[in-house]
Amino acid sequence: MWHGDREARDNADLGKSRFAGVEKALAEVGICAEPAVYNDDFLEEVRSQLLGVDAVQVWVNPIENGRDRSKLDSLLREVAAAGVFVSAHPDVIMRMGTKQVLFDTRLMSWGSDVHVYRTVDELRAELSARLPLGRARVLKQFRGHSGGGIWKVSLAASGTCVVAPSTPVRLRHAARGSVEEVVQFEDAVQRFSEYFKGDGRMIDQEYQERLTDGMVRCYLVEDKVAGFGHQAINALYPAPGGAPAEEAPQPGPRLYYPPDQLEFQEVKKRMEEEWLGEMLRCLDLQVEQLPLLWDADFFFGRTDGEYVLGEINVSSVSPFPEWVLGPFAAAMKRRIGSQAKARATTA
Repeated sequence: MWHGDREARDNADLGKSRFAGVEKALAEVGICAEPAVYNDDFLEEVRSQLLGVDAVQVWVNPIENGRDRSKLDSLLREVAAAGVFVSAHPDVIMRMGTKQVLFDTRLMSWGSDVHVYRTVDELRAELSARLPLGRARVLKQFRGHSGGGIWKVSLAASGTCVVAPSTPVRLRHAARGSVEEVVQFEDAVQRFSEYFKGDGRMIDQEYQERLTDGMVRCYLVEDKVAGFGHQAINALYPAPGGAPAEEAPQPGPRLYYPPDQLEFQEVKKRMEEEWLGEMLRCLDLQVEQLPLLWDADFFFGRTDGEYVLGEINVSSVSPFPEWVLGPFAAAMKRRIGSQAKARATTA
């Protein structure tokens, strides 16, 4: 499943889509895949389709063309309750696929200095107290994608002891094409206010100075690492020393690697043998609840061998390394089989 309009649904062809490899991998294990283009405008049509399949793999971002996933998530919960395997289940996304996971797992060895602001007033009061401590902060909206709603904030002048509404701060959005600005603190707060609508909130994480060493993305199929991505220049990458802030380079391509790539074996070992179990306990999840496909982004910590979690992606993990396809198809076959046994038992 992916998001699209009426024309996209009417003309959907897996073989010509970005999921052609998924279709082929599933066919090789005996699973016939079909496209399910979703839009709130034809929800009932999609409901009928989903109730007639064994499983649905969802690739829909938290926000698509200005709309959130509230109606889709309700639909997915409904079809899951009817016996259709759904990955990722909306309840699992809410536990591990929002920026809240940075706060909920902050005491793990991948954790960092993280706080949650649930109101604008809370953000204003606490952020103004943290900025004079000297380290930049990165504020992230509760649910988002592609850098939207992620902001680096720091004081424009060193030595500032008290942050007032008029205090100048440096502000940079992580969305592609953004440049650093200097604005008054209260102006920055007002920009953030849109992220508190509904159950919105912002997660505040200390800026990671080794961002210049790049970011490692660890792709997993259920509880096994299936590939890696490395991005040398990513969002919020700083300008070279002494250069104007507007000369900061824009994000570059992500390069993909197989799960046995030598330089990532420490991340693989720690993910499978340490972090995964800790995360499940922190989030009160079971292994069998894990999404078929998900990933975790890591920054390099202050010392060699230290890694800091930047986010976990669950809602729409695409693109991904080719090495994911075989394990993904095998896992889907197992899940469909388990679901069928469960339905037979309760029948």
